[in-house]
Amino acid sequence: MRLSTGISGLDDVLEGGLLPGRLYVVSGPPGSGKTTFSAQFIAQGARRGEDTLYVTMHETSSELVTDMSRFEFGFDEVASSSNFRFLNLTSDSARQALTKYGSEGGLSNRLAALVQQEGFDRVVIDSTMLLQHFVDDPEREITSFVTNLKKTDATVVLISEMTDPSSYAEEHYLAHGVVFFHNFLEPTGMTRGVQVIKMRGTNIDCDIRRLSFSNRGLSIHAREKVKPQ
Repeated sequence: MRLSTGISGLDDVLEGGLLPGRLYVVSGPPGSGKTTFSAQFIAQGARRGEDTLYVTMHETSSELVTDMSRFEFGFDEVASSSNFRFLNLTSDSARQALTKYGSEGGLSNRLAALVQQEGFDRVVIDSTMLLQHFVDDPEREITSFVTNLKKTDATVVLISEMTDPSSYAEEHYLAHGVVFFHNFLEPTGMTRGVQVIKMRGTNIDCDIRRLSFSNRGLSIHAREKVKPQ
């Protein structure tokens, strides 16, 4: 059984959706759709009765809800439901709340313990940049971070701030799947696309599909392939 991403057209590319209980990395430049993807992914799970967690250090819950409320996929309703939890790691109270999940192994161990002990089904962590603020050696810590999250039963989406799809980081090698969002500035304007670079257990072709925004959020046009000029 696969999990629907909640993104129109993406499940078609992924043979029905994501395999559950695995870790996926979503990368791309600023403004390419990563946060909207994450919100739709979480909203889809919450609507299905799954327990969901959104971890960030970029914005407050109210900011995220305000930004996503212009879309019609119901994130504002999900955010006030009992099966949604928001954790902003810039908050002292959030960091204090994590201490009950252990004192050894740092942030990666505590976050993984939170996910496992609370039984979350879908988790978004936005983004790998948060490690730079909480550990002395982010490059070394990412291995432990991803490995610990992979040991949980949750389906995890980890946002990575990679802007070059040919320059891979440690999390891309360790993840079960890698999805890259593109922005192409062409003479006719901005072209957006999404590319599934890696997806274990799924037959993919790595072609770039056209991506568009509407009042329903992100949509992937599975039959429309993009070739950068």
